[in-house]
Amino acid sequence: MPVEPTPEWVFSEADRSAMALALEEARAAAVAGDVPVGAVVVDAAGTVLARDHNRRVSESDPTAHAEVLVMRAAARRRGSWRLDGCTLYVTLEPCAMCAGAIVLARIPTVVIGAPDPKAGAAGSVLGVLAEPALNHHPEVIAGVREPECAALLREFFGAKRGEGPGGGSA
Repeated sequence: MPVEPTPEWVFSEADRSAMALALEEARAAAVAGDVPVGAVVVDAAGTVLARDHNRRVSESDPTAHAEVLVMRAAARRRGSWRLDGCTLYVTLEPCAMCAGAIVLARIPTVVIGAPDPKAGAAGSVLGVLAEPALNHHPEVIAGVREPECAALLREFFGAKRGEGPGGGSA
């Protein structure tokens, strides 16, 4: 079952602003030739603790997903692996690896831009974030700036397939 979008009226200006930062990061990933996913971790006071984008290509690291990178950086900045009171903003629904890391980091809120019908683990393909057997279940807010997040991914993959601007063989 796909991730259900949250009603638009629930999104705060802070949600929209943080997702704008995540979108900036996603664009940087695309420029670097990686899947355009960006993420931001914000603490309870609204301070941005970390922001980054996919770096699998540049780091030759299959675990260098935006979510993992920002959780690592935020944990270092706080001096604790527990990210209680933080919100993770990510332009694409987390995969199983990232969802597992979110649960382990005890992040209470995850804000998602676009769903991932092929690998999403917040409800689209798997329900890791709501798995009853796990000890932590973050609130999921989905659909913040979804059209922009989804368009960035469509354009990136369209170009890889030669369907859009900058197209050619990948």
